[in-house]
Amino acid sequence: MANFRNDTPSPKPDSTFGMRHVIAFLLFLAITVSYATRVSMSVAIVAMTSPNDYEYPVFDWEKSIQDTILSSFFWGYIVLQVPAGMLAGRFGGNFLILGGMVCTGIVNLLVPVAAVHGNWIAVCACRIAMGLTQGLLYPCVHGFLGHWAPEAERSRLGTFVYAGAQLGTIIEMMTSSLLSASRWGWPSVFYVAGISCIAWSAAWVVLGSSTPGTSRWISKEERKYIETNAASNDIESHKKLSTPWKGIWTSLPFWAILIAHCGQSLGFWTLLTELPSYMSNVLKVNIKDNGLLSALPYLAMYLLSFIFSWLADFLVNRNIISKVTSRKIFNTIAFWGPAVALLVLSYLPPGHLALAVVILTITVGLNGAHYVGFMLSHLDLSPNFASTLMGITNAVAGIFSIMAPLSVSAVVRDQTEASEWRKVFFISISMYFLGNLFYILFITGDVQKWNEPAYDDDEENGNKNEEEKVSKF
Repeated sequence: MANFRNDTPSPKPDSTFGMRHVIAFLLFLAITVSYATRVSMSVAIVAMTSPNDYEYPVFDWEKSIQDTILSSFFWGYIVLQVPAGMLAGRFGGNFLILGGMVCTGIVNLLVPVAAVHGNWIAVCACRIAMGLTQGLLYPCVHGFLGHWAPEAERSRLGTFVYAGAQLGTIIEMMTSSLLSASRWGWPSVFYVAGISCIAWSAAWVVLGSSTPGTSRWISKEERKYIETNAASNDIESHKKLSTPWKGIWTSLPFWAILIAHCGQSLGFWTLLTELPSYMSNVLKVNIKDNGLLSALPYLAMYLLSFIFSWLADFLVNRNIISKVTSRKIFNTIAFWGPAVALLVLSYLPPGHLALAVVILTITVGLNGAHYVGFMLSHLDLSPNFASTLMGITNAVAGIFSIMAPLSVSAVVRDQTEASEWRKVFFISISMYFLGNLFYILFITGDVQKWNEPAYDDDEENGNKNEEEKVSKF
């Protein structure tokens, strides 16, 4: 099969819509569905522990048990991140992402049975299994973007794909509360999530592909355009690349991404897992309205993320600012904007529901800028090893995701007291501030020299070359 890579960028094909957009849409749906399955427990657990009108089981789980269930997802999530990144980098993520989504669907279908017959321990086991399978997702997606997204379109396609997280959050928070309050009860939340994963998997079998070179549906023109503009080697070349571990771990820009990712995970997942509880206990919102109001901040994040991505591409492509300046500006909006909003919320007197929801909406909405901040820096530093970099940072950040709900149990003694939640917000504020500070000081937008390391057989080739040189003398 012909390889179209060369040093001269290829012009865009005549058609503005192509297979890269189909792949991006499928990845967008994958993240949408996967996030919906993650978030489902945050809302469903409120329904599972509250009386209902349809005689579905009600569980007497203390707050500490509920937070253990919510955090257990990340116990499995962090395990396969790095292996998944390495496998996706060397062999492509086609079958990894398919297997992950199928298994996630099956586990979701088993949650109601596990809860009834095995109580919270069995639910934790399901959440851990779900975390293991979803741990394959983000490294694979970053690998796909490295192969399928031309540099000029990377901000828009990357944001479009990762914004699925917010759409999944919005859909699940709204539908979970409605399904839980309906005659189908809280089990239907998990059945819908499971079926959605299986349906996505069927679509991926038909249309999915790791690279443009292995796609059955792509045109020659579009393939040439992508392969000459994506700055990533093909899968066959990747199989021969040895991972530059020393280069990665001694790279300050990589550490800037890692620390920013950890700050994002703690701040984001604290709000995502605990917002329904805050709404219920402090703002006194009922179960049916809880999901709708909890979804509002993520709707703002979803919509603003597209504005931020368009603005980032506009500023960089028009040479108004450099790529690295763009990353710094939007990451600052994503981190320090929410930090200021959370500080205001911390001192808001009780009884101001509308104002509290507005502040939370601003907090989460501004955080959408991180999709054109540190989230794309993996691809900036190393298109060839973006999946491995994402695997590392997502694994370490997953530890902070585990800490998010557990930290609430540790510091909040009375869930109905707004002053107790102030401690939670202060933790998020400090992580947002310090994470972005390190990022803007040390990040770069340049491809690192270790992006093109020696091939596994270079040493052998080098020895042969030396022997040839000696023989000439």
